[in-house]
Parts: sequence; C-alpha cells; structure tokens
Amino acid sequence: MKLTAELSLYPLREEFKIAVRAFIEKLLESENVVAVTNSMSTQISGEDEAVFAAIKHALRASYDVFGRQVLVAKFIPEHFADIGPTD
Repeated sequence: MKLTAELSLYPLREEFKIAVRAFIEKLLESENVVAVTNSMSTQISGEDEAVFAAIKHALRASYDVFGRQVLVAKFIPEHFADIGPTD
C-alpha cells in the first residue's frame, strides 16, 4: 500500500539543527522512498514497508548519536505524494 508520512523531529538538546539535518539525511538514504522537507516538517512517500523501514533506520541512527528526542508523525494510507525535482 502506498503511504505518506509527515514527520517532525524535536531533539532534546541545544544543537537541534544538527540532529534534524542528520535525521533527514538518513531518511534520504533509502532508494525506495521520496521525500521533501520544509521548515516545519519532512514528508516521505512510498510503499508502506519502505516508509516505515526508512523511519526506523533514521530514528535509530539519530537516537544512537544524539540521544533522546521526540518524533511526531502523521500517516496518510493509500496516498503517494507526487514529489520530484522542481524545474
């Protein structure tokens, strides 16, 4: 099933920008999902298993390096964001 997740990460540390950027970079390592970021959140789309795997991978890596944090997620089942390069 196609799925889109909207994610907002809140590291519990002063250098939060470094942690957020690292989390997004880990999300983008997956070839089976597409993602777009803005100042409020990151949206990631793909098959549900690929989306959940990318989130799990990014969250574990982020927690290992940066410690405690809060991840807020919204999921839209049967939805695929048409995310691609802009011209």
